Amino acid sequence: METFDFLMHGFSVATLPKNLLIALIGAFIGTVVGMLPGLGPINGVAILLPFAFALGLPPESALILLAAVYLGCEYGGRISAILINVPGSAAAVMTSLDGNPLALQGKAGIALSISAVASFVGSTIATLGVVLFAPLLAKWAVSFGPAEYFVLMVFAITCLSGLVGDQPIKTAVAAMIGLGLATVGVDAVTGIYRFTFDSVNLSDGIQFTTIVIGFFSVSEILILLERTSTGHKVIEQGKRSLFNLKELTFTFGAMVRSGLMGFVVGILPGAGATIASAMTYTSERKIAGDSGKFGEGDLRGLASPEAANNASACGSFVPMLTLGVPGSGTTAVMMGALTLYNITPGPQLFTEQPDIVWGLIASLFICNVILLVMNIPLVGLFAKLLDVPNYILIPSIAAVSFVGVYSINSTTFDMVLMVGLGIFGYFLRKLNFPLSALILGYVLGELMESNLRRALSISQGEMSILWGSPITMSLWVLVLLMVFMPIIRKQYRKRFKKTAV
Repeated sequence: METFDFLMHGFSVATLPKNLLIALIGAFIGTVVGMLPGLGPINGVAILLPFAFALGLPPESALILLAAVYLGCEYGGRISAILINVPGSAAAVMTSLDGNPLALQGKAGIALSISAVASFVGSTIATLGVVLFAPLLAKWAVSFGPAEYFVLMVFAITCLSGLVGDQPIKTAVAAMIGLGLATVGVDAVTGIYRFTFDSVNLSDGIQFTTIVIGFFSVSEILILLERTSTGHKVIEQGKRSLFNLKELTFTFGAMVRSGLMGFVVGILPGAGATIASAMTYTSERKIAGDSGKFGEGDLRGLASPEAANNASACGSFVPMLTLGVPGSGTTAVMMGALTLYNITPGPQLFTEQPDIVWGLIASLFICNVILLVMNIPLVGLFAKLLDVPNYILIPSIAAVSFVGVYSINSTTFDMVLMVGLGIFGYFLRKLNFPLSALILGYVLGELMESNLRRALSISQGEMSILWGSPITMSLWVLVLLMVFMPIIRKQYRKRFKKTAV
């Protein structure tokens, strides 16, 4: 009942006319950004972050805006994946496997509408999970000391290396680069200047917005400049633009199973929607067996990754709010938004800032309803936005990026640094280094350093404090598991291939 009372208080915050309008605007912008190939939720949130701060929005309203953009991007990524076989984000890659074949069969409207419902079901399941489990996890997390937090953040970074793709070394290197960038500036303890190159502008470190917009928006501009118009034409939706009851019943089980699995994956720090969608697609394909037509236009192959990636997006708020550890690259950006307001995410946030926490959680329910109502009737309008040529899109992104960075400190140095980081990020992307790991490393860097120093100060320099409690020991076991996960996975694949032959 206490949780229910807090949730009702959250709805009283989220249903304020200003916050409802903010949620509506954020959901629309997020859907548009999500369906534009290559942009994705991190770019959408990164671009709007400085504007939310510059407009003087209170922290709860700013988080509602960014959360609406985040969920909108997860919804929007499916539109281009289905219509032109170009996923709007990495999480929508699995959606295109069955979504585009359905569109080619003249079932684009059915695919778009059923995927919107799958996104709604997955998000709703995960939001209910946030309501039920986040307060419990927050109470448990109060027992965390500085040593436990340090090891937890090590675990978050190794989760990326162990779970993301087949390039764990590149993921780890990207995270290390982020950790290195977090050390720039004056040391808070000793007052020594670190890696400032005698520049006064770097004495306070590299601003979060400069890093995010540089690495994501500027590098995306350079990527877009490489591309030429492919001449793709939006596929006609066919005679029927909405699913029927039989199709909904056929896919509903896959939606629920994938929503539950996606929520669990989303809670893992660093796992993300891409992994959730891939896992659930593979799982549903095995469940379907010979009766499935996965890869040829199976509605379950469309519904499962859509439910999973939206559930994972909502689930990633759990570690951010309760442990102060971002569950995904996008929530890492949102953690940066809280730091702009001098708010530290963690278990105390539930008692110290209930308006922010429960207003955000309640807004997830509201945003899901807005996105469902918006996405089904406005599919035709969204599809036309895919035809925006690069000569309009690229200058627009550049203008918004420069204005956003300049609005924080009003210095040209930040804009020059943003461009330099963007060029560096461009080469990292060309070499397939995941930038989400870099951002996660940057966000966790300062927290890792401060907690390590506090822990060693408590123990008077004795390193055993880092593995001296049951919680730290358990976390170190998980760290080792994540480190060896790629090796175990590779051996399993080799053995599986031998048995298949």
